[in-house]
Amino acid sequence: MTLQILSYEFLGPIPLSKWGPPMDEVLYLLLKRSKDTFEILYVGQSGKTTEADFFTKNEHFKCWIQNAGSESNLYLSIYPMWNSEPEKRERLVNKIVSKYAPICNEKNKTDSGES
Repeated sequence: MTLQILSYEFLGPIPLSKWGPPMDEVLYLLLKRSKDTFEILYVGQSGKTTEADFFTKNEHFKCWIQNAGSESNLYLSIYPMWNSEPEKRERLVNKIVSKYAPICNEKNKTDSGES
C-alpha cells in the first residue's frame, strides 16, 4: 500500500509498533487512523538511523499519542530519499506542512525534524 502526498508515493502506512531499524534517509509521516482514512499528525525527516527508540524518544511523541488516542492507533509512512542532504528533505517537509498543516508540526514551527 502507498499514500499519495503531493506528487510523492509514501510507503505504508504500517502500525508504528511494527517499525524497526535500520532506516535510511527518509521523510516520514506519523498518522492516526480514523475508520478507513489516515490523518497526518506529523511530518519529519531523518538521516540514516539504527536506533530502535527513534520515534518514541522524539520530542513530539506525546503530541502524536494525544492526537491518535493511543500508541496502537499510530501509523508510519515513509518516503525514501537515499543519499539526500538534510536541506533537501527539509524543503519537502516544509511543502507538506504548508499543504496539510499537521497538528504536531504546528505546535513548533521552528522544529526542523531529526537528522
